[in-house]
Amino acid sequence: MHTDTERCVRAVQSKDARFDGWFFTAVVTTRIYCRPSCPVVPPKAENMTFYPSAAACQQAGFRACKRCRPDSSPGSPEWNQRADLVARAMRLIADGVVDREGVPGLATRLGYSTRQVERQLLAELGAGPLALARAQRAQTARLLIETTALPMAEIAFAAGFSSIRTFNDTVREVFALAPGDLRARAPKRAEGAAPSGTAGGVLALRLPFRAPLNPDNLFGHLIATAVPGVEEWRDGAYRRTLSLPFGHGIVALTPHPDHIGCRLTLTDLRDLTIATSRCRRLLDLDADPAAVDGQLRADPLLAPLVDKAPGRRVPRTVDEAEFAVRAVLGQQVSTAAARTHAARLVTAHGRPVEDPEGGLTHLFPTPDELAALDPDTLALPRSRRTTLTTLVGHLADGRLRLGVESDWDEARARLTELPGFGPWTVEVIAMRALGDPDAFLPSDLGIRRAAQELGLPHTPAALTARAAAWRPWRAYAVQYLWATDDHPINVIPA
Repeated sequence: MHTDTERCVRAVQSKDARFDGWFFTAVVTTRIYCRPSCPVVPPKAENMTFYPSAAACQQAGFRACKRCRPDSSPGSPEWNQRADLVARAMRLIADGVVDREGVPGLATRLGYSTRQVERQLLAELGAGPLALARAQRAQTARLLIETTALPMAEIAFAAGFSSIRTFNDTVREVFALAPGDLRARAPKRAEGAAPSGTAGGVLALRLPFRAPLNPDNLFGHLIATAVPGVEEWRDGAYRRTLSLPFGHGIVALTPHPDHIGCRLTLTDLRDLTIATSRCRRLLDLDADPAAVDGQLRADPLLAPLVDKAPGRRVPRTVDEAEFAVRAVLGQQVSTAAARTHAARLVTAHGRPVEDPEGGLTHLFPTPDELAALDPDTLALPRSRRTTLTTLVGHLADGRLRLGVESDWDEARARLTELPGFGPWTVEVIAMRALGDPDAFLPSDLGIRRAAQELGLPHTPAALTARAAAWRPWRAYAVQYLWATDDHPINVIPA
């Protein structure tokens, strides 16, 4: 979008927050870059130039605005609605892969050469993977500086910097302030943190999103399907355990009208960026509701559903392999039965954790931890035992890879090859684990019932044909159709 100068200028002049994260405005006279909704008086059009990423602005010598904090904008919805190389790379960078494995590790995961990855990112985003990861580290550093009382040395390494000097230089370059000055200028509740910063390793953050956001089906689905010991609803917050690269954590996510409250307890602060990214992905916070709802409203039978409760999101996952296992456990059984089966696996194979604030007891077991399970201990039909153990075996030995970097069509093909994986299971994994916004479940009983009540075609073939007009947002249409039912997945408990 940053190449459409006229459209970008209009968005900046109207301070349109819908475009935050889509592009960044750099002001050539002040050498400052902003988000489109920056509250300051817009500069003259001839003094604006536009970039596709904060990293590109920084590479061009611009520093972040102290008023609008462009580095904390919602992420671009582009990276979660596409499955090409650039989008997959951006999802991996957000998940911290460059910091942990370097650019060669990023390229290996994507199946391309380092040179190809760097060339495509530079062409589309104006910055290579190292610059994009550096911009992310700077944002994490600012967050920790302003919301915690941690020593600067600890912040530097928690944010992913290799040295104190690099940390100091980057903060000065990006924010035009030394780390100590940045902390001194911070408001008492920057990013929603308590005035005293951290307490006992707890971080309180605000996760932004593009309005509107309807939390009912989003949180309702997570709560209704919550696995005991791994997830719970407590004191108005959805809480769950997180398996992370450097340790583990517990997150509490609370819906508010203008943000999602995020309270993180981490055993290793180096996991902050990854944990935040996974929580945003879980709640689909980088979605563009204007684009989604605008297209779905074009169908006169869907329009009343969208108008009644706009901004529905697709509830996703923090761990793709976990969701695939849970999808198999949920085949042809009730929500309650699926939770029971998953809870048994967790108790038998999950790693215990301590939760002084609630009832979380375990991490969901990894494929490696499940690889040695005895099928005879599973209270499942024999065919489903085979389906589960085959899936776990393929995930554990790498024959099947499910992650943010997955090619959606290739992952579908690999899943379809496994015994017991029909279209419903494959598509629900594509929708909620892989994040394909166009995944569709025409054979789902709830979808067919809703379609019939609305006057839509309700046989799978006919509904698929009608849904062609909803592309590429059919996964969101699924949420609107599911919401016509009185199932607990559509309601947040009082």
